[in-house]
Amino acid sequence: MNAIIRYLLQRLLQMIPVLLGISFITFALMHLTPGDPAEIMLRVDGIKPTREAIEATRHILGLDGPIHMQYFHWLYRVLHLDLGISYSSSRPVFTELMDRFPATMLLSACSLLAAILIALPLGVGSALYPGRLPDRLGRVVALLSVSMPGYWLSLLLIYYGAVKLKLFPVTGMEGAASVILPAFTLGFGMAGVYIRLIRSSLLNVLGKPYITAARAKGLQEWRIITGHALRNALLPSLTLLGVNIAGLLGGSVIVETIFSWPGIGKYAIEAIFGKDYVVIQGYVLLMAVVVVLINLAVDLLHLLLDPRIRLR
Repeated sequence: MNAIIRYLLQRLLQMIPVLLGISFITFALMHLTPGDPAEIMLRVDGIKPTREAIEATRHILGLDGPIHMQYFHWLYRVLHLDLGISYSSSRPVFTELMDRFPATMLLSACSLLAAILIALPLGVGSALYPGRLPDRLGRVVALLSVSMPGYWLSLLLIYYGAVKLKLFPVTGMEGAASVILPAFTLGFGMAGVYIRLIRSSLLNVLGKPYITAARAKGLQEWRIITGHALRNALLPSLTLLGVNIAGLLGGSVIVETIFSWPGIGKYAIEAIFGKDYVVIQGYVLLMAVVVVLINLAVDLLHLLLDPRIRLR
């Protein structure tokens, strides 16, 4: 336990310069975008602002000071969860993002569940019966998964599942049934890689000496698979899972847009088209922090699941 605490403290200290670097890059986005942010903010209503109004807005936003002072003032506000005010809605960006984050979390959780339900049995079956029917089925599903574009699968599901059969809502977030189609779209798109990864990892683990020793002791095959082989075979998939979780929490832009899912991915697209740079800045910063935290969580899970890492 002491080793885990030391490792956690070490990683937390390493995160500080990473997060500072992310904050600086995110701050620079506002100054690299074309146009004056103050003028863009005033032009939202379609009225050409006067020079005096632009200068007054620049002063309110703190854009008339030295660049380093602007950064420190902005960082101070960020640390107090103040990401600015949206140009289009005139609401705090942090509030807007948090209002949409639960919908994205729900879609992400259901998508991961769909991916696991598809990939785990097919990956394990492919490894236990190589060259036979489960393996062939796993290859077909994996090939379809990696080759089928998400937007095309989304349109197919909407047409057949919602329009023709009328089993699910077409778009929006209307009850539990509305999450099924977008979650299956995202989950199926991720499942192919996991099927092949689980298969190759499990085949490699099943050839290890400790599996042979377990069989020599007379342990039941299902105990060997679930208690010894699968636990170690899933470690490579855990790393990929962290990357996928970060991507899902970042908002699956295409799927959320097609299904009109009220998540932060759709919100970010609307901000890009509306040139709402404050929202884009807050979105990028939030997602960067989420990625860093998820990578830390995945590393800690590796530490807990693999005793070899703790020994090192």
